[in-house]
Amino acid sequence: MKTLLPPARASLIALLALSAPLAAQDTAPDPATVNAAINAPLPADQAAIKAHVMFLASDAMKGREAGSGEYDIAAQYVASRFYAAGLRPGGGAGGYLQGVPLVRYRTSGESRAALGGRTLVAGTDYVALADPHRAKVSLDAPLVFAGYGVPDDLARLDVKGKIVALLPGAPHDLNAEQRAYLGSIDTKAEAAAARGAVAVIQLVTPGSERTTPFARVAERSARPRMTWTEADGSGHADAPIPVVATFSEAGAAKLFAGTRISWAALVKEAKRPVPRYAAQPLPARLTIDTASAFEAARSSNVIGVLPGSDAALAKEVVVLSAHLDHIGVTAPDARGDTINNGALDDAIGIASLIEEAKRFHERAPRRTVMFVAFTAEEKGLIGSDYFTAHLPATGTIVADVNLDMPILTYRFEDMVAFGGDRSTLGPVIGRALAGIGVTLSPDPMPGEAIFVRSDHFNFVRRGIPAVFLWPGPKGPGKAATDDFMNKHYHRPSDDLTQPILWDQAVRFVDANYRIAREIADADTRPLWNRGDYFAGLFDGPMAP
Repeated sequence: MKTLLPPARASLIALLALSAPLAAQDTAPDPATVNAAINAPLPADQAAIKAHVMFLASDAMKGREAGSGEYDIAAQYVASRFYAAGLRPGGGAGGYLQGVPLVRYRTSGESRAALGGRTLVAGTDYVALADPHRAKVSLDAPLVFAGYGVPDDLARLDVKGKIVALLPGAPHDLNAEQRAYLGSIDTKAEAAAARGAVAVIQLVTPGSERTTPFARVAERSARPRMTWTEADGSGHADAPIPVVATFSEAGAAKLFAGTRISWAALVKEAKRPVPRYAAQPLPARLTIDTASAFEAARSSNVIGVLPGSDAALAKEVVVLSAHLDHIGVTAPDARGDTINNGALDDAIGIASLIEEAKRFHERAPRRTVMFVAFTAEEKGLIGSDYFTAHLPATGTIVADVNLDMPILTYRFEDMVAFGGDRSTLGPVIGRALAGIGVTLSPDPMPGEAIFVRSDHFNFVRRGIPAVFLWPGPKGPGKAATDDFMNKHYHRPSDDLTQPILWDQAVRFVDANYRIAREIADADTRPLWNRGDYFAGLFDGPMAP
């Protein structure tokens, strides 16, 4: 007989959170039917995970948007669960919360731009981009075109003192993860700055006007963005030079007037399977003035620490992480629901983190284990970026194992460790999964470059081996993942009405605990595989 969670031990805070929101739901399903399904009794280990998700993904949390009061309540809840699991506070001022100062920034007022004295039309030729670090940007400099703006392209030009015009994306013959990293506008701006450029402008993809009208590009560019705040009050920017504007095809054609290779030639080149764009100087000077407006906000990472028991290894820290935030309240969906509850993205990851912490107290780990719930992942991995730039004085971080949006609506037969093939973490994960009869599968969607798209990648950028774990595609896995991504990802329907299998959530926690336990107790720290691209790029410790 399965043991049910005694009513007296049920989470009072979860019950309080659910009592009002369920009555006030915007959705159409019969409340009695929904409540009967949500509140069905479960064995204690399953009920413990579900109770966390019931609270964090309730309507009362309004989608846990970073900077909101509801997110702050969710952070306090996680802090209380870390305390109950016996973790020591690892945030600021002796508490569990690491304050993360944030700033929202957007374009302000009208920008002005001219090309060789010829006025350009904002909204038609270009759109100005907000700058997180500067209230005003004023430039008057010569232009160069650097293709995709990757290092090989920049090496062909003298960009010192110039504004670099570049195309989105990266060369097609790179693998997807390298393309995703090198295709980032911040990565390109950093590389251009290192060679003396004063600013970057981005051009739309040649020929894209037919599929993506520039008006849509302009609309996206006008939306506010978020970053963390530097000590001087300015917004953090990865690149030391501004990315000032995106140019339309009409504007790009003006930039290329009189060049050896015209914009029309680039449009033709873009139709090739593997286009090649030759770098070249552009004839005119660009004068451009932009302005940005800022709004301060605050949020918190939640940090709990379990000190290591081995005197020699306790100064090495294994981080186990998940993101606590989601995307908040948006326009109504087909059901009239506006709250993006984020049950699988990523309340269940946080619930797994909490339950994993409880298991570690059965036996103290040799290395110190740090549990971190990140804020503002949905805003661009901001909470983890702040954390890795302001590391607590606990020890040297040697690995990160990240849990983001595990889809647990099916019985998983395998797991995927994105990035596991890049370091000695891969074999560790394979051994741990074998212990519960689960295999380790390769990345089922390499073209999506998932390795560079979640919080663990901010550890990679500092040379630390890291992986991102997901239930795998075998059996019903691919169909379940496709269903979630197509119907529920970043939508209000990612809530407790989904057919979450709580017994699989327990298996997921078990798998992650076994992985973390082996990393924490191993004689040697994780190391990058020799010759790995990202290890070489970020100077990570290599295996012999």
